[in-house]
Amino acid sequence: MKKSHFYGKKNDKIKYIVSLIMVLMLGLLLLSGCQPQGTEESQSSEQNQSESSEDTGDNSADSTDKIEIIATLFPQYDFARAIGGEYVNVTLLLPPGVEAHSYEPTPQDVAKIEKSDLFIYTGPFMEPWAEKMISTTEKTDKQVANVSENVTLLKSEDHDHHDTDLHESGENHDADEHDDHDADEHDDHDADEHDDHDADEHDDHDHGEYDPHIWLDPNNAIIMVQDILDHLVAIDPDHQAIYEANAADYIEKLKTLDNDIKEARKGFKSNVIIYGGHFAFGYFAHAYDLEYVSPYSGFAPDAEPTPQKIAEMIDVMDEAHSKAIFYEELIDPRVARVISEETGAEMLLLHGAHNVSKDELSSGVTYVEIMYQNLERLKEGLGYEG
Repeated sequence: MKKSHFYGKKNDKIKYIVSLIMVLMLGLLLLSGCQPQGTEESQSSEQNQSESSEDTGDNSADSTDKIEIIATLFPQYDFARAIGGEYVNVTLLLPPGVEAHSYEPTPQDVAKIEKSDLFIYTGPFMEPWAEKMISTTEKTDKQVANVSENVTLLKSEDHDHHDTDLHESGENHDADEHDDHDADEHDDHDADEHDDHDADEHDDHDHGEYDPHIWLDPNNAIIMVQDILDHLVAIDPDHQAIYEANAADYIEKLKTLDNDIKEARKGFKSNVIIYGGHFAFGYFAHAYDLEYVSPYSGFAPDAEPTPQKIAEMIDVMDEAHSKAIFYEELIDPRVARVISEETGAEMLLLHGAHNVSKDELSSGVTYVEIMYQNLERLKEGLGYEG
């Protein structure tokens, strides 16, 4: 995909936008980066993380004979409970409502991980603290699943926050072009390029060089499910057949999700996702030939957009005739709100599934359900002609 460039910048418009968002930027600086929304759930979670974490385990009242699993993020939590069923007790390390990128484990969290039978984390680029903690854990027979280990990682620069050429996107994009798009191209994922990376080099990179949001491509989610299955069978081979059947059922749901997204993609009038937050959907965009624009650079939780970048976003929306601005979950969507107020665009949630709210968790929401909700919002925001 082509790298984007902004155009149509006008000094008077930039000055106007700068003045419009001065209060916003002051608030951003005072709040120092990504913070959870001021909901009752997130506030109570931050005040007592260890107490909240205990509420995220399944069947905790009768867990003495169950395999104890700790998962750092919601996707692997959901995968593990689906595969293990009644034979596992899965705990989500993140308290409900807490934003994932700003999370640091408490001593109580570390103690829980040390006592677990299986610890599942995304990888060194999402949880840089995890590998340091694993190296010092006292329980030597613990199974540890780094679910990014078998996934082809994309560098941040491969799909950085501007990945669109507006001359060939937005309302000018002909949906018929997608009928000629070779579906096999999605499966390549630039594998040849990434296979050349040495595993040792992978470990030496600073957090942020690779995009850690692997789960938002359902094809990567399939790899994650298989990886969790392998570790679970290693712990409990007596129930291997049950675990394999549960995993096969979940993988079938993921394949159906992938096919449904591909089919819906053919009907999108626009192929540009305009996002008012830290863009986590790089793997998703890569898999389904979508382009996107965000005012943020990279994925660092303390990164903030400049007034000029926000002004440029508004120019992009004008050029693309976009009617929607997407925003991320569990974060106060200040930037998206400013852009919406300036352009009249509708605000739509595009849920990255890092974590869920207390209500979502108690309702038993699944990764697949969240992704189908995202698909419906993409249909609404990008214009869908079925």
